[in-house]
Amino acid sequence: MKVFDLDMIKAVYARIPERVDAAKQLLGRPMTLSEKILYAHLWENLPGKPYTRGVDYVDFAPDRVAMQDATAQMALLQFMQAKREKVAVPSTVHCDHLIQAKVGATEDLKTATETNKEVYDFLSSVSNKYGIGFWKPGAGIIHQVVLENYAFPGGMMIGTDSHTPNAGGLGMVAIGVGGADACDVMSGLAWELKMPKLIGVKLTGTLKGWASPKDIILEVAGRLTVKGGTGAIVEYFGTGADKLSATGKGTICNMGAEIGATTSIFGYDKKMAKYLMATGRRSVAIAANKIKNYLRPDQECIDNPQAYYDEVIEINLSKLEPRINGPFTPDLAWPLSKFAAAVKKNKWPQELSVGLIGSCTNSSYEDLTRAASIAQQAADKHIKAKAQYTITPGSEMVRFTAERDGLLDTFAKIGGVTLANACGPCIGQWARHGAEKGERNSIITSFNRNFAKRADGNPNTHAFVASPEIVTAFAIAGDLTFNPAKDTITNEKGEQVKLDPPLGVELPPRGFDVIDAGYQKPARSGKNVKVKVSPKSDRLQLLDPFKPWEGTDLTGLKLLIKAKGKCTTDHISMAGPWLKYRGHLDNISNNLLIGAVNFANDATNKVKNQLTGEYGEVPATQRAYKAAGIGSIVVGDENYGEGSSREHAAMEPRHLGVRAILVKSFARIHETNLKKQGMLALTFANAADYDKIQEDDTFDILGLTTFAPGKPLTVVAHHKDGSKDEIVVNHTYNEAQIKWFKAGAALNLIAQGEVA
Repeated sequence: MKVFDLDMIKAVYARIPERVDAAKQLLGRPMTLSEKILYAHLWENLPGKPYTRGVDYVDFAPDRVAMQDATAQMALLQFMQAKREKVAVPSTVHCDHLIQAKVGATEDLKTATETNKEVYDFLSSVSNKYGIGFWKPGAGIIHQVVLENYAFPGGMMIGTDSHTPNAGGLGMVAIGVGGADACDVMSGLAWELKMPKLIGVKLTGTLKGWASPKDIILEVAGRLTVKGGTGAIVEYFGTGADKLSATGKGTICNMGAEIGATTSIFGYDKKMAKYLMATGRRSVAIAANKIKNYLRPDQECIDNPQAYYDEVIEINLSKLEPRINGPFTPDLAWPLSKFAAAVKKNKWPQELSVGLIGSCTNSSYEDLTRAASIAQQAADKHIKAKAQYTITPGSEMVRFTAERDGLLDTFAKIGGVTLANACGPCIGQWARHGAEKGERNSIITSFNRNFAKRADGNPNTHAFVASPEIVTAFAIAGDLTFNPAKDTITNEKGEQVKLDPPLGVELPPRGFDVIDAGYQKPARSGKNVKVKVSPKSDRLQLLDPFKPWEGTDLTGLKLLIKAKGKCTTDHISMAGPWLKYRGHLDNISNNLLIGAVNFANDATNKVKNQLTGEYGEVPATQRAYKAAGIGSIVVGDENYGEGSSREHAAMEPRHLGVRAILVKSFARIHETNLKKQGMLALTFANAADYDKIQEDDTFDILGLTTFAPGKPLTVVAHHKDGSKDEIVVNHTYNEAQIKWFKAGAALNLIAQGEVA
């Protein structure tokens, strides 16, 4: 196997010791792993005093960039505007999001290749031109491919997908971002991040029985909730951490996105070295071993974590029970022993319709072997899965090896269907038969998210999240009240049989194997390569720069929508069938906020047009305001924009003329994306002021002519009855970000040759 970017990795390792030693002198204390990596990747020299966590904005120099095909389109369309000849850091594109699950792997991949040809041709050609590695459709899910080929202990990467932290399973600070951030780094500019707080998770004991690494993050999500990790890196350590496989660690880091964490990470250990060698990167493991103490937290941090982390959680793995989280939110955690009672008490559909394993969170070889051990038991004991059952391998290497070793045949014995090496149902790319009927039903997955309508578009699908082995057991039973740790199942012979706990293989005994991994190396020189974008395309559209700020306060803004309750990026810019327009800003803007619940009528995609007094769809209403030259404002609740890193959720309102988003609180990535696109991202100084906003309000935003860091603005809400409320609003803009706003977008500064 080829080792990608080995010279870059060796260069990072050559400078880490000196930089960490210097940072330790500056801090005057032992360092956590996250701090070591962050300080080793500063864009400039060490500051005169330590950065303050949760306060100071810091410029970093990531080692690489990764992009998946749905977000890469917009990221690379923006990069083309930056007028660079080649990417400044190693970068890759992975075609995993546009493959819809419908029949099975072979048929679905063929359909996707034909349906998405112009998008794949664009991504292939733009990658070829600018020196970007291109992973073809079917090569696998971005995060598994990155773990197998690019992630390395002590490195720093950004990726245009919120589950980029998966690479933390190999000791890397890997952070999900929007395409504009990726564009900055690929253009050779610094990447800015507020210095994260640190949450330490001390793991002791050993996983037993049905418990798995997935249950660790399901437990953490239950404790911290979907916003408990916001602005923080979650760092796992302890004797229990060192016993987990690298891919198990990846699972935990991957789903850290569901608690809002900036990223999650484990310290370098023998398990990581073992995985690096198994995936053909012995040279990386050897290099890492030489500086291994710099790739772990200092021992003092492990022995006395309360002194070095902002928050500490302790989990005894020996006592950890499997968790099932859901429905409709990934932080509603139920111990297996209490789940059946919860199903009955809440009257959730008890019959299980579908069990789905795989996704970027749980699609490693080890995951498949643990699930296959349960499937084999069922086959041996004459049981077929009562629910539909699907399997999604994480990469072509995992799929090929699993097929060679008989795992896929084992799944087929109980009725399992293997899907393409892609995201599929996890992101709504699922042509599920009957979903359009809107019937109440339950599914269980080993995915990471379970928001309403996310998997199949049906708001009445109750989606639960668990480990692959628990999902497999539930699919076999076809019943959510089944407890595989104690209950029996009636087999085809009428006998009562019990499933034993799963057994897995960390790495394939015969090694990994693959014939064609699906990688396309870029051209040595892209000068003569033409990027393929048809001017008649309804899927790709070259971008025009956003207009700069007009230099005055904003007045006469109309309320587009006051969103009630949870408003994720799925609510703001749905995936599923809309993925096809990810490269065409005007077309995809027709899904703007169609999933958000309007406070005025508890309806989705139904808002009042203040120009006509009539109710209409959100995008159409906003287009009417834009046509009339009138700006608007969107009001939201807590943790607005949680979920995916998709910057379309920021670019769509910007494109259609929304000027500001005013909420109780933001999810980190979405707030940054709004800033990058020249939007005003504002928060209520008093969250109760949310209740003052009325359906017919018109707004002024005052204080923009003296816009400055730390200085609140004033939003005046003019009510229909002639009264008004003056509302103090906060923001987190620093000097550089205020320049983005004034220029119209960060990208405008890059194109002008100014530092963004």
